[in-house]
Amino acid sequence: MDAPQPIFVITGQLSAGKSTVAKALLDRYPHGYHIDVDGIREMVTSGLASPLEWTDETDRQFGLAIRASAALAQVYSHSGFAVAIEGGMDPEFVEAALEEQDLRDRMVGIVLHPRLDVALARNRARQTKSFDTSILEGVMREIDHDLARDAARPGWHELDNSDESVDSTVERILSLHRG
Repeated sequence: MDAPQPIFVITGQLSAGKSTVAKALLDRYPHGYHIDVDGIREMVTSGLASPLEWTDETDRQFGLAIRASAALAQVYSHSGFAVAIEGGMDPEFVEAALEEQDLRDRMVGIVLHPRLDVALARNRARQTKSFDTSILEGVMREIDHDLARDAARPGWHELDNSDESVDSTVERILSLHRG
C-alpha cells in the first residue's frame, strides 16, 4: 500500500491566498482534493449565519463546516488523494475534527500571514466577491492582531507570503512537509 498522502490545513488572514495556494499545492500531486470550508458553510440554503455579525449560530455553522471538511478529507485521503482544507479556521477546532477522523497525525498546519498592508491591498483588488470588500478591513485588522498573538501554536507553520510568488509559497510548504 502506498504511503498515506498529507492533509494540508491552510488558514490565515483574509486575502492571504489560501485558496490559490491550496490549489497550486495540490497540483503537485497525482490526485488532489481541495476542501473550501467557506464553500461548505455556504451550502446552507436557509438560515446562513453571517460571519460579519458573529453569533452562536455562526459558531455552530462554522463548526459543522469544519467537521464536514474533516469527514470529506477522510473519504478522499483514504482513497489516495492529497487533501487541502482551507479557510478561516481556529486551529484547535480543525485539529479536533481531524482527530475524530483519525487524521490528526497526517495534518500539515499552515497559517498564511502576509503583512497587513499587503493583505489589505490584495483585498481591495479582489474581483471574486459579490460585495464591497472594504467592509472586511476592520475584521482584517483584528485577524492580523490575533495571528500575531497566536503565532506560536505547536504543529503549525506561520508563513509570511507577502513578497513571494504562489510557487515559492508552495515550495516552502512542501519543504516543511518533507521535514
